[in-house]
Amino acid sequence: MIRMEQYGYIRTAYRVYNKSIKQICRETGHSRQTVRKVLRSEPGGYTPRTEQAYPVLGPYLTIIDQWLEGDKNRPRKPRHTATRVYDRLVREHGFPGGRSTVRRYVRAAKARLGLQGTQAFIPLDPEVGREAEVDWGTALAIIGGQFTTVKFLVRRSRYSGQHLVRAYPCERQQAFFDAHLHAFNFFGGIFPTLVYDYVP
Repeated sequence: MIRMEQYGYIRTAYRVYNKSIKQICRETGHSRQTVRKVLRSEPGGYTPRTEQAYPVLGPYLTIIDQWLEGDKNRPRKPRHTATRVYDRLVREHGFPGGRSTVRRYVRAAKARLGLQGTQAFIPLDPEVGREAEVDWGTALAIIGGQFTTVKFLVRRSRYSGQHLVRAYPCERQQAFFDAHLHAFNFFGGIFPTLVYDYVP
């Protein structure tokens, strides 16, 4: 039986560090057939989740959305916070789930309904060599004559606009670290501040 973390190791050893299948077999203890099977499989071995599942909260989503919709015309103070939503669900509907599940859903619902609170802003007057932006993206590439979806990591200097793009078969931790190592070499050092573009 092959463990999940070994999938990433085998792919990285073969594709990034150019290790032979024989060498990988020695290091992992797996047969050549198993290693080849891992290398032939889809990168990541999973399909990205399109939306968050809420098995316990599911029956209450319409109620929460109605409460939040009603907040659009109210002053800011009496609006529903995630804690107020949770307390009200427990009190009025006997909700058996956890507070963190409600908090996660309310955050997403408020963004969807345009009820987000204070927005964060990043100053646009960067110093030379102090800050860089980092983000993942997806592209369609032709590899071996076939269209293949690849993930790429972009690091861009906020002062000069110079950027480095590295493409990978999947969006994993190994790819993340590898791209950062190449960026250190490309930019000739490190940026004290990295701004990651993250959308929850």
